[in-house]
Amino acid sequence: MAYAQKLRPLPNVNPEWSKTTEPFRIAGDLYYVGTYDLACYLITTPKGNILINTGLAESVPVIKANIEALGFKINDIKILLNTQAHYDHVAGMAEIKKRTGAKMMINEQDAQVLADGGESDFVFGGKGSTFIGVKADRLLHDGDSITLGGTTLIALHHPGHTKGSTSFLVNTKDDKRAWKVLIVNMPTILEDTKLSGMPTYPNVGKDYAYTLGAMKKLQFDLWVASHASQFDLHDKRKAGDPYNPQAFSNRADYDSQVSELEAEYQRRLKGEK
Repeated sequence: MAYAQKLRPLPNVNPEWSKTTEPFRIAGDLYYVGTYDLACYLITTPKGNILINTGLAESVPVIKANIEALGFKINDIKILLNTQAHYDHVAGMAEIKKRTGAKMMINEQDAQVLADGGESDFVFGGKGSTFIGVKADRLLHDGDSITLGGTTLIALHHPGHTKGSTSFLVNTKDDKRAWKVLIVNMPTILEDTKLSGMPTYPNVGKDYAYTLGAMKKLQFDLWVASHASQFDLHDKRKAGDPYNPQAFSNRADYDSQVSELEAEYQRRLKGEK
């Protein structure tokens, strides 16, 4: 179900969010179908497919074209997931859900923001909706499993950037080996976020601390993220490159990203005192 809403202008739009890029196979049944910087992931199964994130509303035709370029159909999407309920990752959910009838699943802490089109977001809210809202079919919690066609994802609640920010672990395989892949929502700190507490999110600072600690402990073979820039996609893969899962296996890159975010967290926290 989608709510009819009058949308306000987006507070920020990066040209690379709409720029197209070549879709490709990451590993096994996991594919990149997003734009140049807004990462969207397709997981294919014999019983239908799973889409994680949609980018901006205007990017739905791009996602559809990317899915078709890889030999799949948008109407085969059965489950919609997301890593965070900001407009640059969920604004196309309403249209894709309407088109496909897919089940929308989201962490319970982001469900209201998704439903009201961002109006209740603790940073961007209170000024009108930034996307067409969608009511969730299933509320997710930390450690929940999402299974379709023999493929299971584990939802990891990583709050801070939004209340319900979520990363996913999924096992996939090709004809050579199996891969444990982390699709991570990096806990970047918005400029207007006050770590000492926000009116509608008093524990935001504690949640960031929890997420940063939890991310250090994760084990995986490959990793990607909500934004292509967060995992240096365009340095690791150029258009036309052959299938190469190992391009996304650098644990040191991941650890460095988390360490930088932790340092930023400490700087911001100290600056608020």
